[in-house]
Amino acid sequence: MEEAVPFKNLNSREYHGHEKKVHSVAWNCTGTKLASGSVDQTARIWHIEPHGHGKPKGVELRGHTDSVDQLCWDPKHADLVATASGDKTVRLWDARTGKCAQLAELSGENINITYKPDGTHIAVGNRDDELTILDVRKFKPIHKRKFNYEVNEIAWNTTSDIFFLTTGNGTVEVLSYPSLKPVDTLMAHTAGCYCIAIDPRGRYFAVGSADSLVSLWDISEMLCVRTFTKLESPVRTISFNHTGEYLACASEDWFIDISNVQTGRTVHQIPCRAAMNSVEWNPKSNLLAYAGDDKIKPPGEGIFRIFGFKSSS
Repeated sequence: MEEAVPFKNLNSREYHGHEKKVHSVAWNCTGTKLASGSVDQTARIWHIEPHGHGKPKGVELRGHTDSVDQLCWDPKHADLVATASGDKTVRLWDARTGKCAQLAELSGENINITYKPDGTHIAVGNRDDELTILDVRKFKPIHKRKFNYEVNEIAWNTTSDIFFLTTGNGTVEVLSYPSLKPVDTLMAHTAGCYCIAIDPRGRYFAVGSADSLVSLWDISEMLCVRTFTKLESPVRTISFNHTGEYLACASEDWFIDISNVQTGRTVHQIPCRAAMNSVEWNPKSNLLAYAGDDKIKPPGEGIFRIFGFKSSS
């Protein structure tokens, strides 16, 4: 069966600007801007024209005093982006001016951050396996919980009544929201679960694991419906495209796998030159941003790429 998207005819473009490697890439809700967070302690905002040319130098977000490990945009506001850093702070930025609008000082090195789909709360996970829920308006913690197991990526479902934690035990902990009471423990993988992605249509979620597998789960039944087996090393990052038809998965293997969600078959592989840290599809089109541990010349320069353009320049 021919795929609807002619992936083999599409190209990647490179974006330079960070001084050190890029840990996280994320699109705003309209798909017009991309934010990148780096070990160089900055985040940057890039205006991406789907058919445009050139390499735009973005607005720089300065203020963190440690690596910017993950970032996410307000799902309802195209110019507000939140960053989580090893400096124990979470910052909210205005992407138009590059100014920090809000700052919350938390108790540990922050590594995971995600917005509630209605834009009212932000969840932050740190290296000490502590979860903090921030009220966005006041930018103050409204809930804190420390877990006695390794907590990795976190996510709300599309209707915000379920909150997922991926754990180092190979489980996905399913909590009700806002009570954060345990609902279910899914025995998902034989090794630690590192990352989670929610199908934008709300049917599925996918989990990537240290066992090199990606599992696809029916969200209403909480049952695994298929696994994706193309990667050979721990899965670091996964993302559904805007229609929910395709899943991009990346690891320490030197390629990104794009699979058809319904058939489980690989439809394309994007070659990489390093292990990947972050992949994310644009919410409006089939552009895939990705960033990894690239060794770039001149040394130390951070880079990310976007796949899906008809030409490479």
